[in-house]
Amino acid sequence: MGLWQLDQIRIVLVEPAGPLNVGAAARVMKNMGLHQLVLVNPQCDPTAAAAQHMAVHGGDVLAAARTVASLPEAIAGCERAIATTGRLHRQEQPLELPEAALPWLLPPTPAESFAAALIFGPEDRGLSNDELIYAQRWVRIPASDGYPSLNLAQAVAVCAYLLHRAAAAEGVAAAFPAVGVAATAGRLAPLEQMEGFYQDLEIVLLKIGYLYPHTAASRMAKLRRLLHRAGPDRQELAMLRGILRQMSWAAHRAPPED
Repeated sequence: MGLWQLDQIRIVLVEPAGPLNVGAAARVMKNMGLHQLVLVNPQCDPTAAAAQHMAVHGGDVLAAARTVASLPEAIAGCERAIATTGRLHRQEQPLELPEAALPWLLPPTPAESFAAALIFGPEDRGLSNDELIYAQRWVRIPASDGYPSLNLAQAVAVCAYLLHRAAAAEGVAAAFPAVGVAATAGRLAPLEQMEGFYQDLEIVLLKIGYLYPHTAASRMAKLRRLLHRAGPDRQELAMLRGILRQMSWAAHRAPPED
């Protein structure tokens, strides 16, 4: 049994609008052995009576929920993040089945410093493209074409069950191949360090003329997908940062063109 793995996973709700959904999410998290609930800029009162009523015996999960202002803050310290989406996207990022992708969130070895996040969007719109890019992998729960959009709490329930099932089944994480991201069993660079690298990379690429302001966002999204698939660790990310610093120094010293 590896249910200890669930202690390292955060369930992140971005701008939840309904206290009933927040309370129901806390309840099913308690059912499935998940304890870390993070609310990003909630559009409701998570302490409201309706939320507490829906949480039932998950009231302790609800009471311990952290509220933060932004998605980067919610996933700070995480090495792995998966975003959920109900929409088909034009980006080249693959949409995976939850049962194939979610075991990747489980820590490969006992480590108190490990953290991973499963991100859900607002009830009315889901996660935007600008929010999805913070995650290395995207999942979509298959549903009827006639009505494919699941209620927020129901989506949390489906994913929480699959995480519990994966943690409880010995070797299940290795049974599913990683799609669209490195299948590493090692420790990845924390996501906030990756985010800092992406910001520095964009500055340097604009400076050397590889990126242009009007196309920078789409190009950077592709570079993010590339590096998410590579899954660099801390040392590899430090090497890439060293390359950026050298590029920036060289660009600054280069003589201006005639």
